[in-house]
This record gives sequence, C-alpha cells and structure tokens, in this order.
Amino acid sequence: MSAVKKAAARAERYDPDAERLPGERWISMGNALTRAGHGLTLAEKRIVGCAVSKLDSRKAIAPGTVPTTKITAAEYAETFGVDIDTAYNQLQSAAKQLYNRSITFYETAAKRNGKPLSPTRVQMRWVGQVKYQEGEGWVELHWWPALLPHLTGLRKNFTSYQLQQASALRSIYSWRLLELLTRFEDTGWLEISIEDFAQSMDATEKQQENFAAIRRKIIEPAVKELTTKDGWMIQWRPVKKGRKVGALRFDFKRNDQLALAL
Repeated sequence: MSAVKKAAARAERYDPDAERLPGERWISMGNALTRAGHGLTLAEKRIVGCAVSKLDSRKAIAPGTVPTTKITAAEYAETFGVDIDTAYNQLQSAAKQLYNRSITFYETAAKRNGKPLSPTRVQMRWVGQVKYQEGEGWVELHWWPALLPHLTGLRKNFTSYQLQQASALRSIYSWRLLELLTRFEDTGWLEISIEDFAQSMDATEKQQENFAAIRRKIIEPAVKELTTKDGWMIQWRPVKKGRKVGALRFDFKRNDQLALAL
C-alpha cells in the first residue's frame, strides 16, 4: 500500500502511538477545545492550525516550559495554496490580532446546597506572546500555558485530523464543522443544541437570533464545502423544540476514496 493510501486509511482513526508517515501533519486537540468558541478569523485559524500540527500531541510539556512555534510565509503559502504576497499579508494581519483572541468554553460546575450550578464560563488566550518580523515573513507563537493540556499529552477524549483536510477550505465555518464532525466520526451522527452550535461557530448575535441566517450563512455553505473539498457525505436537519429550532442533527461519513481523489 502506498504512503498516500496509508495516510487516507489512517485518517479515519488517529492512533497516538502509531508511527507517523513522512509528511503527515496532524492537528490534535482535547474535545472541550473542539467544541469551544475559537474566536479566530480564517487566516488566524490557519496559523493556529499549522502551528498545532507542529506540536507533538503525544508528549506532555514539562511544567514551566512554554513552547514556541514558527510559521513562515513560504510554508503558509504552500500549505494553504495562496501566493506569497497573500501569505505575507495574512501573516502580518493575523499576528497583530492573535494575542487578543480568546477561547470560550464551559465547564461543569459543582453543586451548591445540593443544587447544580449553571456551567462555568472559561476564557483563555491562544498565545501569551506573538512575534512577527517585518520584511522576513514569519510569525512565532508562544503558547498560553493553560492551553497546553488541551493540545499535548493527549491520550483520551481528543479529536485529530490531518492539516491537509482543512488546507483547501475557504471558510472558517467549514473548518469548525470539520472539527465537530471529526469528533463524532466513530458514531456517524451528531446532535447538538443550537446554542452550543452557535458558540462553536462563533456566530454573531444577529445570526443567533435568526436560525434562517445560521442556515444560510453557516450550515449550508460549510456542508457544501466539506462535501466538495474533503469527501464528506452529510445530511442534516433542524430539531424543533416547540415552535423554535432547539438542536441540529447531522448524519455523516467521510468517503476516503473520494477524499483521496479530491
């Protein structure tokens, strides 16, 4: 079996103990992070995704160690299929904003007087420091320490996919839906509340107030792009709660042969 076919077969299930094939770049993150709001533009998501793929998700980072990851314009251009000028511009623009970007997710809270509390809202940065060298076209990320357990030393409750799967995507919504579906690829279905879905997609307040906007601006374009560019077969439907949409149901599988052809 060729290396390309082996990679396609392994894309169905990532084994952290398996030897990585030459050229394989995997993005791995804890499931809580998969479902969180990432607060990133497409260019920022590309930089973060590219940088995460350079971390060894199998090895925990020693306490007190803050790893750094460098992305060059040439690497960015080759990975995401853009020209070098676009790569320079997107690196420079993203570098200015990445320090201010935060991840938002919710943790189960303890009970008080025997009664459950609402989930605790947690926010953390992606990076503690960002460096960009004018004229040389590279960005260097210094990871936020509290984030590292969600990216490294992963043995259970995590999601992995190949960077190549996302490299051709032109919508941040497609990329986020890719992560959500990959997390539940073993079951082939996902039912998620509309609130959780909106948070994962970083939907605007205006979109959250209007399901038709979420459908038109987020779901339909994302499903179409994953179908045409990464070989997914996806059926979805809204789940009503009373007269309103309360959840979304996705039934899906990834056609690896079609993905390989694409």
